[in-house]
Amino acid sequence: MSTQQHTPQERIRFQLAWNRLLSVVEEQAQVLIRSAFGTATREAGDLSAGVFLPDGRMIAQAVTGTPGHVNAMAESVKHFLKVFPPDTLKDGDVLLTNDPWKGTGHLFDMTMVSPVFHDGALVALFASTLHVIDIGGIGSSADGLEVYHEGLFLPILRFFHQHQVDPGVLAIIRANVREPEQVEGDLYALVACNDIGGRRLKSLLTEFQLADLDALGGYIVEQSAQAMRQAISQWPQGTWHNTLVIDGYDAPITLQASVTVQAGKILVDFDGTSPSVTRGINVVKAYTDAYTSFGIRCLIGADVPNNAGSLSLVEVSAPEGSILNARFPAAVTARHIIGQMLPDVVFGALRQARADQVPAEGASSLWNLHLVGGEPLAGATQAEQQSLLAGRRFNATSFSTGGTGARPGKDGLSVTSYPSGVRNVSLEILESANPLVFEQKEYRQDSGGPGTVRGGLGQTIVVRHADPQAGMIIAAAFDRVVHPARGALGGQAGAGGRLELSSGAVLRAKGRQLIPAGERLVVHTPGGGGLGDPAERADARLQRDVQYGLVSAAQAEDAYGRPVAPT
Repeated sequence: MSTQQHTPQERIRFQLAWNRLLSVVEEQAQVLIRSAFGTATREAGDLSAGVFLPDGRMIAQAVTGTPGHVNAMAESVKHFLKVFPPDTLKDGDVLLTNDPWKGTGHLFDMTMVSPVFHDGALVALFASTLHVIDIGGIGSSADGLEVYHEGLFLPILRFFHQHQVDPGVLAIIRANVREPEQVEGDLYALVACNDIGGRRLKSLLTEFQLADLDALGGYIVEQSAQAMRQAISQWPQGTWHNTLVIDGYDAPITLQASVTVQAGKILVDFDGTSPSVTRGINVVKAYTDAYTSFGIRCLIGADVPNNAGSLSLVEVSAPEGSILNARFPAAVTARHIIGQMLPDVVFGALRQARADQVPAEGASSLWNLHLVGGEPLAGATQAEQQSLLAGRRFNATSFSTGGTGARPGKDGLSVTSYPSGVRNVSLEILESANPLVFEQKEYRQDSGGPGTVRGGLGQTIVVRHADPQAGMIIAAAFDRVVHPARGALGGQAGAGGRLELSSGAVLRAKGRQLIPAGERLVVHTPGGGGLGDPAERADARLQRDVQYGLVSAAQAEDAYGRPVAPT
């Protein structure tokens, strides 16, 4: 039944139920945050939560979460249903996978799906995803040559059989990870959040006197698609192209896209993009879809709810075997390095259609500080190995980031996780859980690209092992070092990133490397690109930048063409 065939009373009733459903999935996400063991979920919010119709279409998602998880998970439920068709599911079953090609892009993401039965019939599926601290293998590193090197691979399987955990599956997982208690706790948090979602949904169905979600789900999908078509109609029709070159692992990667806006639909084609590589920076198609559609939605239909209806109007294609559509068994652990650049790629194309709506490029991909202690490092000397094993084992991740690109009429956001949306883990939490001491964390002066509106600033972080006799490992997976974020419309590029030791030695942007005992790791994250001619920046804004130490007097004169004395 189309929206036009519903009576006004039915539409009001559906709208109320829709709002309630959105609150259900938001509670689902909050339960996951409160019950998770790992800091990636508990502190940083690296997760997703949503509800699906029995045919696998997503009808509601929590606002809390990351685009890479949410939009990729929107497709993953269909893969679960191919392995476990609806008529094979029982009340109390819970399905699980971390298959990058059928989940959310790498082995660290556990995706769990729970069927919900009401009056004996399957009415919905709740799904959730989180990032676990460890999955075995070489750890959180871009060094893998194949996915087999990267850790434990779980195909789609039953984790719970009618309310009972499968002890064999749990034992296999625990035996293959370095932090079994944390990983097991996170798995039970996924079970719990889906269970809460199911309970709340049953209450909703009873309250609104609905036998199932079919009519409500159809209404949601149709209304969302209609709103998205209306948003697309506000943009000019045509095809625009953009090319972005980024650092890659040991050679530059080219991301090339054509974006077509046509009646009621947007097509994004990545033909011409570099082929996949034998390092862990490849991207599976679902993750490419996720961040491409997110970039589109930031500009077009940003206020339209994210579900099967609105997502269906953005079609993404990428050549099979390219770095954006990697074939199994490509290595994919650090897929965010490439995938999180995709909004910048589509922005560059759409700027040609509406320059007044589009920001400059930003740091984009996360600069996750993944620090490891108490384990050996390939290639280290015997003395270095002894220093690594001198301290206790730990596995810490800090979701660090740089600056976003300047926005039309506004400066870029400094030290902001865009497009990922994850939060920083507080230093106090990291220091209390790990033998780490953070000595410095501050804005990086002059890192924002000069422009009429300035790019957001990156940051400088200095960290050391708490034990001066112990070394540790940095699993580096960073970009925007050689190829910084470009400015637009006359704006200049942001500063590139840099990774070094306190002794002055420069480290590689990717790969597991030693931080020797007594050394400090110094991280400079990239800045965002500027927008517009720097000479046209308002005097008051430039004076404030210099006064607050965001821009040096030297850069004010060199890049903006005006001497400004700090006050």
